[in-house]
Amino acid sequence: MITFKDFFSFKNNRFFWLNLVVMIIVVIAIALGTLEWLDKYTRHGEAVVVPDVKGMSLTLAENEITKQDLRAVVVDSSYVKGVPAGAILEQNPSGGAKVKEGRTVYLTINTDSAPKVTVPDIMDNSSLRQAEAKLRALGFKVTDPVYISGEKDWVYSVTYKGRDLRAGEKIPREAIVTLHVGNGSDTLPEDSIAADGATTDDDSPVVDKSWF
Repeated sequence: MITFKDFFSFKNNRFFWLNLVVMIIVVIAIALGTLEWLDKYTRHGEAVVVPDVKGMSLTLAENEITKQDLRAVVVDSSYVKGVPAGAILEQNPSGGAKVKEGRTVYLTINTDSAPKVTVPDIMDNSSLRQAEAKLRALGFKVTDPVYISGEKDWVYSVTYKGRDLRAGEKIPREAIVTLHVGNGSDTLPEDSIAADGATTDDDSPVVDKSWF
């Protein structure tokens, strides 16, 4: 039977204390080693500043980004009038952000021309108000209409750079287009030329009297 005195007799055993000290040292060493490994694995405390490359050319932007041990990838493009083609419009992460080395910086660049948009089916199919609303919603610029004889405010044709457009045709967004709209009159325009002598200046029929 173990007595109370025998139970605590291990305190006088020097091997017990030696083993205890060794165990404590081993536990501390394992903890420190684990923390060191985690610190290296996660690169804790290591960060670089993302350069602000908005407005730069793509080549210059890539150089600035790679100097910081980062990667540059173009993921999108857009068109902004007056901005040089290939210039950086947007970046993510933004300039000044702190990130880890090797992080990818996603770029949006400016294209060299406006994207093309499909012309809606408004020719002889819409009123002036409807046609203007559809065209402006697509980004087109609409001039004052040209009035021709026909049903009032009815769109008969659309022109771009002097030529008639067809529904479904693609032209640059922000293109300037002109609507040819009826003026509510069925009479011919004043500058119409009578065909084959059908009319004269006084609108009287022309009669060929050579056969009388």
